[in-house]
Amino acid sequence: MTQASTINLRPLRVGVVGVGVMGSNHARVLAGLPGAELAGVADPDAKQAEFVARALNCAAVPDIEGLLGLGVDAITIAAPTHLHREVALAAIARGVHVLVEKPIASTVEEGREIIDAARHAGVTLMVGHVERFNPAVEAIKDAIRGEDILSIAITRVGPFPPRMSNVGVVIDLAVHDIDLIRWFTDSDIIEVQPQLSSAVAEREDIALLQFRTASGVLAHINTNWLTPFKARNVTVATRRKYVMGDLLTRQVTECFGFQPDGSYSMRHLSVGHAEPLRSELLAFLQAINTGTPPAVTGEQGVASLEIAIQCLTTSSHQPAVARRASVVV
Repeated sequence: MTQASTINLRPLRVGVVGVGVMGSNHARVLAGLPGAELAGVADPDAKQAEFVARALNCAAVPDIEGLLGLGVDAITIAAPTHLHREVALAAIARGVHVLVEKPIASTVEEGREIIDAARHAGVTLMVGHVERFNPAVEAIKDAIRGEDILSIAITRVGPFPPRMSNVGVVIDLAVHDIDLIRWFTDSDIIEVQPQLSSAVAEREDIALLQFRTASGVLAHINTNWLTPFKARNVTVATRRKYVMGDLLTRQVTECFGFQPDGSYSMRHLSVGHAEPLRSELLAFLQAINTGTPPAVTGEQGVASLEIAIQCLTTSSHQPAVARRASVVV
């Protein structure tokens, strides 16, 4: 009997590394998933780890070694990005499957090191680009499947995050949409034209990013931490359709049937109600149990990180200016 078939006979024991906001949600969802048993959570903040563990009836440990000591089959990593490589490699070395939150690592080289280790160990490695599992995003993907895509515009803006972050908006926010552009078009990004600025933060808090894919699609991302409310909007123009999606309200509208007189038809598309994180974690478990490639591979995660880093290294980046503090983009 193979290892995969043996695992299929019992729930997978899963642990979570890092139980801040995102990691706590990972733990909550895993605790209720069929086919999974939340074995424990790991965080150096003992008070937070114990709070989550008590609420979800699992063990609390300080680090990855403690989690591996619980006999986990898989882990999800929601620790700070600079720890992803260390934690992932420790788990992979013990034959443990890994889902790592985006970005996969701090650098492309670290990301590739994780990929190579997982390949050699024969374990599943998935990257947590959860926006792919947003039902509105899935509806957009379905609407443009087989279409000749011309352009994509994505807006992802909001207020400055309450948490302190060691990254700016490109790595924190825009990397979601870089991944979506590559996924929507099934094509690599080959040209990058970034404009970045720091209005109130040390790192970039405004980013206007333009891209061209290998398939010829023009794409644009507008992202910032200066807007007083959250907005997540996607528009895709094809030769036959114009698709508009609000990723927060999960409303997707399709314009089609364009006529010479300028008239056209419009309809609202059916959008599911599934929780994206739950769908993502179910996909991770399925990949482990079936031995099939995960929904978001390590290679895809590295490709999106590489484009994000390229935006940071080739941009015209303006430093912070105090008088810009009230600007809203």
